[in-house]
Amino acid sequence: MKTTLPNPARNTLTKVATAARPQTRPAFSRKNHPGPDRNADHDGAETTGSPYKLEGLDRVVAILDLLGESDNSLSLAEICRQMSLRKSTAHRALMALERTGLIERAPSHRYRLGLKLYDMGNRAVEQIDLRARIHPYLRKLALRVGHTVHLGVLHKTRVVYIDKIEPINRHVCISSRTGTSNPVYSTSLGKAILAFLPPEEVAKTVDAIQFVSFTSKTLTSPDELMGALERVRRRGFSVDDEEMELGTRCVGAPVFDLARVAIAAVSVSGPASRLTAHCVPVIAEHLIRCCQEISLGFPTQDAKQVLRTQPVR
Repeated sequence: MKTTLPNPARNTLTKVATAARPQTRPAFSRKNHPGPDRNADHDGAETTGSPYKLEGLDRVVAILDLLGESDNSLSLAEICRQMSLRKSTAHRALMALERTGLIERAPSHRYRLGLKLYDMGNRAVEQIDLRARIHPYLRKLALRVGHTVHLGVLHKTRVVYIDKIEPINRHVCISSRTGTSNPVYSTSLGKAILAFLPPEEVAKTVDAIQFVSFTSKTLTSPDELMGALERVRRRGFSVDDEEMELGTRCVGAPVFDLARVAIAAVSVSGPASRLTAHCVPVIAEHLIRCCQEISLGFPTQDAKQVLRTQPVR
């Protein structure tokens, strides 16, 4: 299971940015940004609207969102254009972010997310209460199947790993880490969650995916993914058959709420030479039983609040 990303800080941006946003109003976005410094006073606080809205803070979060969504570093001019900001305003915000380590300057005076966000996101993952409550189930499963076990949640078009258990007598270490993420379409965790979401949420997620081929077996189109999701619904489990990394096979199953909507997923991962195709049904049986126990083992409302990430926008 390959987890090396072009920019690892992007994987945990949402946890940090969401925590910074006041939760009593709609989130700031470039789409609803009023333009260059309109209704803002000298200290960055908005002079009209909600008393909890801070224009400067919202602008900083929006810049982090913009850099996190971009596959490449961005120049000052590109940031100004996409956010409708004056150059002086954007430059002040970028200097403050760079000084704190939240962003860093790439060659040619371009900007990208800083590794401090990665560290903060990992600490946020460590603080998730339900991770500790689910951890014993994962450890029990890892001992039973003898392979690596992951717990993941969906964020937009990616799956974020929030826990990992290696078997005691492991032969091969899987290179994933908590706090990192992989695309939803090339992972068993992602397909297990996506298959059991409401149809409109599935459609929004699939429409937002930019398919990239990691191996010759990677799904590369919406039609292929939708066909795979239908197979997951029929079988009750998903398979990453060397789609993310050659030589690694994973089996995933969803964790449900009472409405049978997936709020998370658990996967079993191992080298394809040991986790062979004929082993998959047996692994899936243990995995599904584990997920059923997890689903019944905690209050549903608490699980939905903590495990489920923001709706796809």
